[in-house]
Amino acid sequence: MTAAGAQPTTSTGDEMHALVERLYPLCRSITGDGVRATLDIVGEYIPLQVHEVPTGTQVLDWTVPQEWNIRDAYIADSAGNRVVDFAASSLHVLGYSVPVSATMPLAELREHLHTLPDHPSWVPYRTSYYKPEWGFCLAQETLDAMPDGEYEVRVDSTLADGHLTYAEHVVPGQVPDEVIVSCHVCHPSLANDNMAGVAVATFLARALAQQTPYYTYRFLFAPGTIGAITWLARNAERVERVKHGLVLACAGDRGQLTYKQSRRGDAEIDRVMRHVLAASERPHHVAEFTPYGYDERQFCSPGFNLGVGSLTRTPYAGYPEYHTSADNLDFVSPEAMADTLAVCREAFAVLDRNRRYLNLSPYGEPQLGRRGLYDALGGRSDTKQAQMAMLWVLNLSDGEHSLLDVAERSGLPFDTVATAAGALHGAGLIKA
Repeated sequence: MTAAGAQPTTSTGDEMHALVERLYPLCRSITGDGVRATLDIVGEYIPLQVHEVPTGTQVLDWTVPQEWNIRDAYIADSAGNRVVDFAASSLHVLGYSVPVSATMPLAELREHLHTLPDHPSWVPYRTSYYKPEWGFCLAQETLDAMPDGEYEVRVDSTLADGHLTYAEHVVPGQVPDEVIVSCHVCHPSLANDNMAGVAVATFLARALAQQTPYYTYRFLFAPGTIGAITWLARNAERVERVKHGLVLACAGDRGQLTYKQSRRGDAEIDRVMRHVLAASERPHHVAEFTPYGYDERQFCSPGFNLGVGSLTRTPYAGYPEYHTSADNLDFVSPEAMADTLAVCREAFAVLDRNRRYLNLSPYGEPQLGRRGLYDALGGRSDTKQAQMAMLWVLNLSDGEHSLLDVAERSGLPFDTVATAAGALHGAGLIKA
């Protein structure tokens, strides 16, 4: 259903998984060198314009925070053995931990430890962005094996004035109206949330660049919440150009696809995604908008109210592995990422061709045979369907109905309807 009729291949899925493998180990947060390193790698695949926004910058109701960077962190027992080690996994440190260097008994240390008792072998992901705190995340079974006694605790981090970093990639279109594709780049060592989303967005940008899209597509790689808010604050003059948008997250697990509608509920991207998912006969779920989740809630805040939905596989917090060390490279599959990419391409192929036309011969049915339109269909296996598509397009080309309206009302495939519209336009019977 893509414009060129091509679907992402298994090899594309493998390439996306390989990108996730490269990104997965990096320690990311809402600011810092981990974000920059992530964008450097993405920049090897697509050109990026990187933006650095200084600490203290007012962005809507928020302020860009201090930049956080970390070099090392550990908990060591009395023999010097590191029982918890940041070098083994960036999840082991509470995100945005302030520096600490101390020795303390386990009873005191416990107040700064985070575990998952229901999943004793998993390490949780926890943060403290806006409240000065330090802490460690570890498996419950590791904590259970720690005897009482003194432990050396060290977090070698810095919180200092610096910058918030985000990046954009633009695929120029035939018109300046924009489609936003957004994904968050702030989570450390979580494969599905959201390195799979980053990988799908990257390869979607590459695919669109090989075409000549109607809309201009702006890809945004930014830290969650504060990144989208910063972009909106710095692009007030551009927001009115944003006609459609999609937030990509959790794009690689083996669950069925979930589309969360925009705040409007009837935005064009909502209708397109519902149509594409239903027509594809993939297992899927369409969810109503809620003001919680990923950055769709920023784009859909009432002051902006943009037509931006969210595409995931299993949705936010909908799987036990969410925000834990079990969201690892084995949890995401090349096949799932390739399927997510395929749906994005199918949806944007519909969005790009969804026009409203005006019938230039609206009084009675124009003679199609005289114009060679019936002859052009000769020998096609779907000749009758193609003829019906022409008749439906002619009948509903009143300047009010879009091609998606035609497809939904007629029950015909959107591709067939769009092809019929192209033939009628070429024959001078309709105009956009």
